[in-house]
Amino acid sequence: MITSEKIFKEYKGVLLATIIGLIAYFSSNFLPSSLNSILLALIIGMLMGNFIKIPDSFQSGIGFTSSKLLEFSILFLAFSINYTHIANLGGKSFSVIAIMVIVMLLITYYLAIKVKCPGSTGWLVGFGTAICGSSAIAALSPSISKNKDDIAISMAVVNLFGSVGMIALPIILQNFNLNTTQMGLMIGGTLHSVGNVAGTGYSISNEVGEAAITFKLARVALLSPALIFFNYLVNKNKVKNVKDFFNLPWYLWSFIGVTILSSFIDFPSFFLEIMETLGKIILTIAMAAIGLKVSFKKLYFSGKSGIIFGLVIFIVQILLVAGLMLII
Repeated sequence: MITSEKIFKEYKGVLLATIIGLIAYFSSNFLPSSLNSILLALIIGMLMGNFIKIPDSFQSGIGFTSSKLLEFSILFLAFSINYTHIANLGGKSFSVIAIMVIVMLLITYYLAIKVKCPGSTGWLVGFGTAICGSSAIAALSPSISKNKDDIAISMAVVNLFGSVGMIALPIILQNFNLNTTQMGLMIGGTLHSVGNVAGTGYSISNEVGEAAITFKLARVALLSPALIFFNYLVNKNKVKNVKDFFNLPWYLWSFIGVTILSSFIDFPSFFLEIMETLGKIILTIAMAAIGLKVSFKKLYFSGKSGIIFGLVIFIVQILLVAGLMLII
């Protein structure tokens, strides 16, 4: 649990990560959308951690920030998840999204084991690709990954292919005779973050942008059940009875509770904006701390596998959505 005494004890590392995170957060407003605050904080943190000798007295606070703030951030981000977005889709459209998410999680779990993707990198990359990029990785990583390098690689990979997809997907899709709904489904059902989807969809037309966002928000709404399902896949050999299956970390239960609450209570828009902003700032600070602990040497050897895995899983997802769209 985060306490004032704990923060005071670790203040040096916490303060350093906070300064980097805030610089990244405010600087990102003046940079291309592909270089968001989360990725920028990660890059700045890695550069400082590898080229500047950080005193040992900072390390404990940096470790505290990278783990506890990562868990804490998703509680704020949970307010932006609303299950009513699912109701905005027709039965067929939601079937495509739901089947895609389930199949992608199964493919991610087994393929990462099959190709021996280092650590938990493959699982995190695949989960972020299937749901909503960085936020999904932030929600899953504390429960399945103790290696900060895996989290850093995963964040970098999903941001990389989210940016590549923003450029490539409109070019590819306009070669096919797709209507507005189909175009929105391909964009909203495949690209990584809400920002990627909005940038791509609205670059084609307002109608495609609105359709793409609707599909994307339905994917985001599936984050809570996806977390439970994927945690089960990863830990199924450790589960001995039904009670163990529900033995999830405190922050996951809190996250699920907030998403349910926000689906039934009509919070004021200004409150939701504040929660989303706080969540993004805290996540950015956590990513700065993770960056400070990442070694370029480890990143080089593990990153190559992560990039290849990310490309494969992204292509599989595009083909899967296209196939489901034709069938359903």
